[in-house]
Amino acid sequence: MAVEGASKLIKYLMFFFNFIFFICGIVIIVGGALVFTKYNDYVDFTGSMGNAIPIVLLVIGIFILFTGFLGCCGALRENYCMVCTFAIIIVILLLAELGGGIAGYVLRNDIKKAIDDNMNKLLVQYPNNTATQKLFDSMQQDLKCCGVNNYTDWYSYLGSGNVTDSCCKKEEPKCGIEPKKETIWTDGCFNALYDFLEDNIVIIAAIAIVIAVIQIFGVVCSCCLMRSIKGEYEVV
Repeated sequence: MAVEGASKLIKYLMFFFNFIFFICGIVIIVGGALVFTKYNDYVDFTGSMGNAIPIVLLVIGIFILFTGFLGCCGALRENYCMVCTFAIIIVILLLAELGGGIAGYVLRNDIKKAIDDNMNKLLVQYPNNTATQKLFDSMQQDLKCCGVNNYTDWYSYLGSGNVTDSCCKKEEPKCGIEPKKETIWTDGCFNALYDFLEDNIVIIAAIAIVIAVIQIFGVVCSCCLMRSIKGEYEVV
């Protein structure tokens, strides 16, 4: 027996929120792929975190896509079991998101230290490692930075007063040999990279909050719909 009146409104509200939820899943999957492409250039500097963020986004996106589809089907078919399963999954997902947010906040200093350690290890390898040279040169040009903490980090490895050519605002062969300060990037890459990561994480967090609000509405609607479906069965 189909639900009627206010229950019918709840049914379509739940479908509406789940359709948005489904679209969010697609957006997160696409976003995860883009983040993977964006972070891939810096994964050697960020360590496991660089790979973890896009992978987590892709997994969450697929999970949300499936859950949104389940919620839409459950609402349209007025299937108590599907709606109940949807509500349970959403609650688990909310708890996982909350736990992930708390863990990220608690471990933020450890993450910063890991990035700093990785960057300094690669800095030491730069003079004798072609792959590391390409990584550092690309990062310094992209982020407009020089060294780890600042441009003077290179003095220990390239000779006093010398920096890499990729530190130059206008990169040319041997432009890093005793350059004038105003012709090179002087800020360190650690802060530049961390700011880059932080800016992207803020965007991800904002999207997560919007999705969490949709999830809460979805749980409320699903609970109301379950009650209505159960009531209709009891009447029958």
